[in-house]
Amino acid sequence: MPRLLPLAAALTLALASVCATAQESRLPDIGSSARELLSPTQEREYGSMMLAQLRHYEYTLEDPLVASWLDTLGTRLAANSDKPRQAFTFFMMRDRQINAFATVGGYVGMNSGLVLAAEREDEVAAVLSHEIAHVTQQHVLRAVERAQKDQIPILLAMLAAVAASQAGGRSSDDAAQAIYTSAMALAQQRQIDYTRSNEAEADRLGIQTLSRSRYDTVAMASFFEKLNARSRANRAGLYGETPDYLMTHPVTTTRISEAKARAEQMSHAPATFSGETGGSDNPLLPTGLKIGNALASGDTGQFDYARERLRVLSADSPAAAIREYDQLARTHALDDAQRYGLAVARIRANQGAAAMAGLAELLERHPGELWLSLAMGEAEARAGKAAQADARFEAVLASMPQNRPAVLTYARVLSERDTAKAGKRAQAVLRPLLGQSSEDPEFQQAFGRASEIAGDPVRAGEAYAEAAYLKGRPEQALVQLNTLLKRDDLDYYARSRIDARIAAITPTVLELKRQGVRDEDLQRH
Repeated sequence: MPRLLPLAAALTLALASVCATAQESRLPDIGSSARELLSPTQEREYGSMMLAQLRHYEYTLEDPLVASWLDTLGTRLAANSDKPRQAFTFFMMRDRQINAFATVGGYVGMNSGLVLAAEREDEVAAVLSHEIAHVTQQHVLRAVERAQKDQIPILLAMLAAVAASQAGGRSSDDAAQAIYTSAMALAQQRQIDYTRSNEAEADRLGIQTLSRSRYDTVAMASFFEKLNARSRANRAGLYGETPDYLMTHPVTTTRISEAKARAEQMSHAPATFSGETGGSDNPLLPTGLKIGNALASGDTGQFDYARERLRVLSADSPAAAIREYDQLARTHALDDAQRYGLAVARIRANQGAAAMAGLAELLERHPGELWLSLAMGEAEARAGKAAQADARFEAVLASMPQNRPAVLTYARVLSERDTAKAGKRAQAVLRPLLGQSSEDPEFQQAFGRASEIAGDPVRAGEAYAEAAYLKGRPEQALVQLNTLLKRDDLDYYARSRIDARIAAITPTVLELKRQGVRDEDLQRH
């Protein structure tokens, strides 16, 4: 972790966790002016800014397969919430502490540790449903409204810490740390993230969302019990630190009992109807439409693979992940998902041949499984079998040409060859997704690299600048675009695109400079 958690901490604390006070709030609050605090557009802007800063300091875990799983799960739950038209952005954090949070604009983050602690997807869905309810019921905005007097000094203190840390020298480090500590003290003094009524309502609506999405409604209570048991063990010194989730979402025996009671009520309620009209319990379906119990479970079927992939990607190193699987193998035979995780760790450790051997057996048992096929393609490429890898990836893309994980994985494999031919093929593979990836930093980075080795410096420069902007480096993006604008080989269309992006990014950079926030890398140069 960096020594100082800068602007990301300020935004997260001020707009999400620290804003709430210990006041009780009866819900629904019909007369609340929380909606007037920020417009929907401003909410999305704040949420997007926070995510960009988290990406900049590498707190997020960016992986196309994990992101696809989380987005599929989150989108399904959001569509079955009480406000299905609310926009959401779901993202994964690298940290192995057990935590999840929601902030303005529908941005919901989940730590890798929470997924690793879960035994089935229903438990992850329960936490996501709870966080979705915090957003749909505007609990975060209500908290901000109650704590406006605290919000401004905390934000200013955090920004001052950023400015002090960037001034250079040991004295500035000490000053930044002192400012940061003061801000955190104020934050902790005010921090009771959500009131009891907020939590109760989020539990109630979350269980409702679970039911509509065909997940196990008991999962919320069972996961709370698991966290509570771990907390008790922690207090006895048997495990480690108390899960962060329990700090921000206090779990009591009463809350667990209430969650169980609600789940029990759901299980005894008619499975296909709600209300007297016989309508579906899914708010997206027309009134009166009847759906029987034949509807499949909401489970994506990808949880086990996602959990093991997260185990590898959140480890300190590929070697550490391999050692973790060695320890698991001493206690029990690895299941297929764990064997997949071990293969991914070996790929990342450049042990392509060993990974291929394990994946071949898995593919025999699970033919056509996307996670396994992409891993095998990567393993073949690392083992020097480029033709086999290309044939495998091309076959996958023939059946799903716009699948983001397949496209990005193949493009990465091609770009690692560092040849113009491979770069042009990577460009061709990525181009179908170009129009829908304007807010996707991983895609922009991949397209920039493909364009660079393909001999297309203008497209490469544009994509790299966009990736920098989306990763919280607007000043760096602006410098790159202005440098690109000086090229004498730009055509009319490229010049127009670059001019438009400069005009869009400049106000953000000017505002950050006004607040004393400068790009540390640019300042060093």
